[in-house]
Amino acid sequence: MTEHWYPAYVGLGSNLQGPARQLEIAFELLARIPGTRLIRKSSLYRSSPFGGVEQPDFVNAAAALMTRLLAAELLLELQRIENECGRERGDIQWGPRVLDLDLLVYSNQKIDEQGLTVPHPGIGERNFVLLPLAEVAPGLNIPGLGQIEKLDINFSEPAISRIG
Repeated sequence: MTEHWYPAYVGLGSNLQGPARQLEIAFELLARIPGTRLIRKSSLYRSSPFGGVEQPDFVNAAAALMTRLLAAELLLELQRIENECGRERGDIQWGPRVLDLDLLVYSNQKIDEQGLTVPHPGIGERNFVLLPLAEVAPGLNIPGLGQIEKLDINFSEPAISRIG
């Protein structure tokens, strides 16, 4: 843990066991991470699954945090919350899940380490990430991509709609 506070943005997703409720629980758990404050949470959005695996629609959201944790420490906390909520890491990439928490952006840093890439890979092509992220951080500069409001949010693939 450092003395400095860093802005961090987390993408949330679920399509099992009451997805909207899973995200509300996740917001509560994010607010309890030591050395971290939940600043804003987005509306909930329903989206079609990404990646071609047949499964239920997802509910997605984003959270804006301020944290004294380093990026790798924060990622460990996100994985702890996923596990606590019943996340099982299977062999199917982009498969169904109780809870998925992705560290999307950490301060203005670009990080490429084993197990940690920030900004999150593919962030610029995923409207189910960009739309809730733009809601919590409309002026955000995503390192390597630019201002979020200038990115092209594609509303047709996969389909997305606000649900709350």
